[in-house]
Amino acid sequence: MDGREFSAFRKKLNKTQQQLARLLGASVKAIHSYEQGWRTIPVHAERQMLFLVTRMNRKKGGAVPCWETKQCAEEDKKRCPAWEFDMGDLCWFINGTICEGTARNSWAEKMVLCRSCTVLISRL
Repeated sequence: MDGREFSAFRKKLNKTQQQLARLLGASVKAIHSYEQGWRTIPVHAERQMLFLVTRMNRKKGGAVPCWETKQCAEEDKKRCPAWEFDMGDLCWFINGTICEGTARNSWAEKMVLCRSCTVLISRL
C-alpha cells in the first residue's frame, strides 16, 4: 500500500488524520508521513486499514466465502486457517491461508496475490 492509497482509504472511512491515528494506535505525524510517502506504511497499519474498510463495506446477508468463490479443493480447505476459523470473508487478513494450493511466506508476498483476488477486491 502506498501513501496515496492509504490517504484514499482514510477519506473513504471519513476520518481525519487525527481520528485515524487514534484508530491505528499511531501518531498524527506518522499518519501524515505515510500519506506523504515519507515513511513506509507498516504491515500492522496496512492490515488494520484494510480491515476497517472491508468492515465498512460489508454487505448485509453475508458474503460468499473465499473457498466457494475460488472453488478450493477439499484438501486445501482443510489445511486453510480461513476455513478452519470460518473467516471466508477475511481470508486476506489471515496469514497462512492456502491460496492457489500453497501458503505464502510473507505478508508482502501474500498481498501481491490478495490484491488481484476478487475476494478482497469485492470488499474494498
